[in-house]
Amino acid sequence: MSESKRISNLYQSIYNGDPWLEVNLTKTLENVTAAQAYRKINPNLNTIWEITNHLIQWRRNILNRMQGEAVITPDHNYFVPVLDPSEAAWEQSLQSLAKSQEAWNTFFQDFDDADLAKIYVNNGHTYYEHLHGIIQHDVYHLGQIVILKKLL
Repeated sequence: MSESKRISNLYQSIYNGDPWLEVNLTKTLENVTAAQAYRKINPNLNTIWEITNHLIQWRRNILNRMQGEAVITPDHNYFVPVLDPSEAAWEQSLQSLAKSQEAWNTFFQDFDDADLAKIYVNNGHTYYEHLHGIIQHDVYHLGQIVILKKLL
């Protein structure tokens, strides 16, 4: 199996598979209502919804980098308040997360392992580091969501 296929499998398992850490994004967010996702547990903490939107934007950011685009990360680091707390808007966020996973799955179909050594010019990190970094990022925030969900 190619290295990129291994990485793709890891990324897919964190989204909706059976990863070693025993939780994934899909099951963790399952049955979370818009009101729960919007609830601010503590003024110093992000909400489940804000974290979910942050994940979506970082997934897009890294995918764009992997496709050769120079991306400037905004000062807010993709943590922005949710303006529409409706169930429809929450469902839209969940659909955007699903679409981000589909985009990554499509990307990996044609990815060449030789490109893992490529350097992203804006930060000097390899594509390999970016791929593992986005997995680590998802896992880090998945842990936060798990904790926030327990506090609801």
